[in-house]
Amino acid sequence: MVQFILNLVIALLWVLLKDEDYFKVSTFIAGYLVGIVILYIMHRFYGTRFYLRRVWCIISLIWMFIAELLSSSVSVMRQVVTPNLNIKPGIFTYETSLRGDWEITALALLLTLTPGSVVMEVSEEGNVFYIHAMDMEETKDQVLRSIARFERAILEVTR
Repeated sequence: MVQFILNLVIALLWVLLKDEDYFKVSTFIAGYLVGIVILYIMHRFYGTRFYLRRVWCIISLIWMFIAELLSSSVSVMRQVVTPNLNIKPGIFTYETSLRGDWEITALALLLTLTPGSVVMEVSEEGNVFYIHAMDMEETKDQVLRSIARFERAILEVTR
C-alpha cells in the first residue's frame, strides 16, 4: 500500500513539475510509469515485495477462478442434461494449510462459487473444510485439483 501511494505521489509531482498550463492525463500516466520504474529499482529497500507483483497475482487468481468456473459449469451442465442422472453425491473433508480469516474465507468462497461443490462448514480451528461434491467419482478429483491451485494462488496474493 505504501508503494502504491508513493507511486501516486511521484506521478503527481511529475505533473506539477511539468511545464504545462493544465492537467493532462497522459502526463499523469507518464509520471506513474516513471514512478513504477523508480519503485521497482528501490523496492528491495522497503523489505516487501514489489506491489505490482501482488496485483499480477490477484489478476491471475481471478483468471484462474473464471477458468475453473467455466470448466465446472460445463461439467455440471453435462450432468444435468444427461437423461440418466448417474451421480454419487457425497461429503468429504479437506485439510488446508491456509491460516487467517481472509485466506480461509477466500478459499471457501472460491470453492462454493464453482458449480459442483459447496463448502458446508469450516472447523473451529479453520484448517478443515467439509465439502459437498455433486459427484464423488468425477467432481471430487476436480475439486481437489482446484483447491490446490486456489491455495497456491491465495498464498501468492496474501504472503
